[in-house]
Amino acid sequence: MKLSVIGTGYVGLVSGTCFAEMGNDVICVDNNPDKLKKLRAGQVTIYEPGLELLFERNIEKKRLTFTDDLKYALQNSDIVFFCLPTPMGEDGSADLQYVLQAAGDTGRFLKELGDKEFKVVVNKSTVPVGTSDLVTNAIRGNGANNFEVVSNPEFLREGYAVEDFMKPDRIVIGANTPKAMKVMRELYEPFVRQGNPILEMDTRSSEVTKYAANSYLAMRITFMNEMANFCEKVGANVDNIRKGIGTDNRIGKRFLFPGIGYGGSCFPKDVNALIKTAGDNEVPLRVLTTVDEVNHAQKLVLPKKVIDHFGGILAGKTLAVWGLAFKPNTDDMREAPSIPIIHKLLSEGAVVKAYDPAAMEQAKFFLGNSVIYTENEYDALKDADALLVLTEWNEFRNPDYSRLYDGLKNKLIFDGRNVYEPAKMKELGFTYYSIGRPRVN
Repeated sequence: MKLSVIGTGYVGLVSGTCFAEMGNDVICVDNNPDKLKKLRAGQVTIYEPGLELLFERNIEKKRLTFTDDLKYALQNSDIVFFCLPTPMGEDGSADLQYVLQAAGDTGRFLKELGDKEFKVVVNKSTVPVGTSDLVTNAIRGNGANNFEVVSNPEFLREGYAVEDFMKPDRIVIGANTPKAMKVMRELYEPFVRQGNPILEMDTRSSEVTKYAANSYLAMRITFMNEMANFCEKVGANVDNIRKGIGTDNRIGKRFLFPGIGYGGSCFPKDVNALIKTAGDNEVPLRVLTTVDEVNHAQKLVLPKKVIDHFGGILAGKTLAVWGLAFKPNTDDMREAPSIPIIHKLLSEGAVVKAYDPAAMEQAKFFLGNSVIYTENEYDALKDADALLVLTEWNEFRNPDYSRLYDGLKNKLIFDGRNVYEPAKMKELGFTYYSIGRPRVN
């Protein structure tokens, strides 16, 4: 099939590459000259494990191409995917300016092209309920008629996006006519040969499904964070609680790990957008409002432990930080808990030395020169009074404990991701704080 993907950000580049891998001809459209230059030169512009191999292979096979010419892309495509950013506005709503601008341009160019061939226009961006109608009106308002707008939300986990796209749990398609649904079903059938479902529904239900899924997962994380804080007060161990409830098949084991709050490009934005849309419709989502409030507070739990340990005085203290990205296997720093944590430590007078395997350049945009960036995790330990683990990268899970012990002046670790076992830390002679588990002295 002939596809175009408007936007080459995280979702667009993964989607375009994976569609090409299934034999489709894909034209990716972007208006950023620097990014286009890199993409045409075969350079992947995001960090995502497994993407580079597919990217290079499909460029070589000429199934994956890049342009800034939207009209050309529309002329040579049967299906048009909108994979555009919908950033959070000041009031929490999703900013649709990029989606609606693309819709208007699409309508204008389709009219110029004669509007002879039926086009399926797909919202893959995460958008509020009713956006398909807005996009339809924007395209039609510029003179095009032979098209249908479809909702097809993505459910990609950063760090596992290629696997999630190629072997999805489910495909959700919201369409209003059998004609458009048939086109989308044919496109996705090769991805679900093992029997996972293609769920067909109306566009509004599809749009809400995406927000409901992310908000529910954010709620599970937040519940466990609150339980972890409770466990610390009453002397319980949240690991035992997690296992005790996770083995209940009505609950399941996933998204029950406590920590320092969720971040990234999806959960914070989507929770707030759903809260705003619900409020606009006079159906306040009180549970999600609390989830958002608790998540902001959770990001300051770890620095409070640090401040309390040092008797309220961090001036003159050097703190090592392992991990800056909001999760492992990505360089994404958007809404990363490391940002407010480090800002709090700096405001208390601490010196912060930080290392992340992938997010160092991205971190500089958010943290600037306020942090000392090191070449590796062990360099960050030099002269450090304590170590804070903020991202659970695999390479941090089994470090050289002798170098860790020798590098830290106070043999002190604050583990925001519960990477290490308390018994092991006690055996090795560390003072160890984690989330929801007893402190090791």
